[in-house]
This record gives sequence, C-alpha cells and structure tokens, in this order.
Amino acid sequence: MNWYNIVFYAFAALTVISAIGVVFSRSILYAAFSLLFTFFGVAALYVLLSADFIAITQILLYVGGILVLIIFGIMLTSRANNVEVKRRAFQLVPAVLVVGVIAGTLIGVLTTTNWPTANFLPYEDTARPIGALLMTQFVLPFELASILLLVALIGAVIIARREKGKRA
Repeated sequence: MNWYNIVFYAFAALTVISAIGVVFSRSILYAAFSLLFTFFGVAALYVLLSADFIAITQILLYVGGILVLIIFGIMLTSRANNVEVKRRAFQLVPAVLVVGVIAGTLIGVLTTTNWPTANFLPYEDTARPIGALLMTQFVLPFELASILLLVALIGAVIIARREKGKRA
C-alpha cells in the first residue's frame, strides 16, 4: 500500500465518520461542527483526484459561506442552542427496506462492474483554465448568476425585515 492509498483512506474515513456524526448528533451545534469536518474531508478527496478548482470551491462556498452562516444562525438564535433533535421513527420499516434495496443494488453494481484502471497523469492545474474560461467565454452567464444571487440576497433581507416587523 503506497502513501496515496493511506492518505485517501484517512480522508475517506474522516469524511464518513464526521458524516455519521452529523446524522446521529443530538445537538444541532455539534452536527454543524461535524459537517465542517465532512466538508474538509470531501475537499481533500477532491485534491487527491487532481480537481483543485472544485476543492477550493468546496472550501470557499460550503465551509466559508454556507457552514459559517448555519453556525451563526444557530448561535445567534436564542432558543436554538439547546434544541434536541427529535428521534421518532415514524416509518422505520419502509425506510430500512428502501435503504436495503439501494445498498444491495450499489454493492451489486460495485462488485460486478469491470472498472478500468489507468496510471495517474502528472498533476495539472485546473483552476487557471477554468478561471480563464469564466472570465472570457462564459463571462455573461457568470455575471448573470452573480446578479441573480444578489437579487435573492436582497429579497431575503426584505422578507426577513418584513417578518421581524410583524413580530414586533
């Protein structure tokens, strides 16, 4: 077993264990912090796949933006710090059956597929060509997406202020 496999399995274990922590955590704050390690583990797996642009995007958007927003939302909400997640099993039997069928199908596909193997190519920087494409050939869709996100943010602020005014 070479160093690449060891590092891959270490980050895969980190990702899976922290994802289990997200699912089974009783505290919503602990679940959010477990999600932090899950996002970092996924970003590390992207780096191992030579997808550096996706790894950087994963860290900037999910860890730097969405997760920080979730944690701030939890910490700034006065009643959310001690929230216990409800654990009632309403549909346990159908859920176990569906998960069993999907897991069996995935295991069957994984074991019966003839997976092609190839040698690794030398590492190539992907962020520079993607950035050049975003700023040249795809600049209009990129800017339209940024304007759409800005309008959504302004709309969310207006709706939040309107809701706050109704409660006061």
